[in-house]
Amino acid sequence: MTTQISSPNLAVKILRSIGTSLRLLTYNRVGFIGFLAVVAIVLISYLGPLVIPLDTKTKIDQIYQTPSASHILGTDHQGRDIWSQIVNGGKDVIYVAFLAALISTIIAVSFGTLSAFVGGWIDNLIMSLTDIILTIPQFPLLAVLAAFVSLNSLTFLGVLMGLLNWPALLRAIRSQALSLKQRDFIEAARALDLGTWHIVFREMVPNMMPYIIVSFTLGMTSAVYQQAGLVFLGLVPISGGNWSVMIQLAWVRGAIFFKDSVWYIMAPILAIALFQLALITMTRSLELVFNPRLRSNE
Repeated sequence: MTTQISSPNLAVKILRSIGTSLRLLTYNRVGFIGFLAVVAIVLISYLGPLVIPLDTKTKIDQIYQTPSASHILGTDHQGRDIWSQIVNGGKDVIYVAFLAALISTIIAVSFGTLSAFVGGWIDNLIMSLTDIILTIPQFPLLAVLAAFVSLNSLTFLGVLMGLLNWPALLRAIRSQALSLKQRDFIEAARALDLGTWHIVFREMVPNMMPYIIVSFTLGMTSAVYQQAGLVFLGLVPISGGNWSVMIQLAWVRGAIFFKDSVWYIMAPILAIALFQLALITMTRSLELVFNPRLRSNE
């Protein structure tokens, strides 16, 4: 009987929490527009292919056509519809960026907070490793690894990028945690002997959520650029209508030498730029959701 009563109450609480978060997102118009744009891009990328299948048929007589009623973004070097490639090409980019940002954020937050709270030789060990990895240029390292490791798996690519992108965020998280470490509520938790893991993950991390969420979003934008660069250089053999693949194919097929190919060249570039812009502007509203102190200014 208790389960039957608590289950609806839990659902109501979740719905109220979602409603409150959505209302807070609207407090900043620019941020809310960015949020809607991100949602629209994700829905188009994951649900759009169900409605608009990828055009894979070569049509010699329709090469590099300009936008028209039948092809709203024109056609590519094989006469295939560009809009269908844009719709079907965002899923891989978003997946890799999300996975890379998630892994790097988890590593940075966990070890950065633990390093600041525990201190001593653990802090020295973590920061020494962080400094070593931070001195290695990430993109050139990815390019070198691509020569020895096959990066044809999207999941493996996202994991590898996530394992390399955490050092800068870890140092920033550690600085935030060092400040929180001196607060009264942390001293009270220590006095109550709540344990290291409880204090780190139940007391300190929630108080850094505004910074963590913004850093996660920026981590996604960085991952998008890294993926696009690797694909453009031909170091990631990913097939399909991926936005990055479209840019790479436009380059190797000599699209720049055809006057009507501008739509084929610019479509994936604008798609990536729009996704990046939407992510960055969305952070304005996310800060309001996770940081109550900012709401008094809105």
